[in-house]
Amino acid sequence: MAEPDESERLAQLEARINALKAKDAPKPHQETHYSQAHLAWRMVIELVAGLLIGFGMGYGLDSLFGTLPIFLVIFTLLGLAAGIKTMMRSAAEIQQKKETAPAPGDDERTEDGD
Repeated sequence: MAEPDESERLAQLEARINALKAKDAPKPHQETHYSQAHLAWRMVIELVAGLLIGFGMGYGLDSLFGTLPIFLVIFTLLGLAAGIKTMMRSAAEIQQKKETAPAPGDDERTEDGD
């Protein structure tokens, strides 16, 4: 039979093992949802920032030169195009990260089906 000192050591070891198992446990689905919402907001902000920068530049040039809102329209459209381009680049970056990341549980599968 185990002595009290040895049973205490075994209890501590079991607690350490359980703590390490909990650390490696899969993350809940809600955190994945949060990261997807974060990425969506990032893309929206990139689009709106492009529009606002283009609008500001066009308005500034129109007020500087005293012209009709021609620069405002041109630079707003250019800002929209730049925002869409940045959004598409971010989407491609995210897609590339997902393709290169290993899927969970890949190391447990065998190729011969045993």
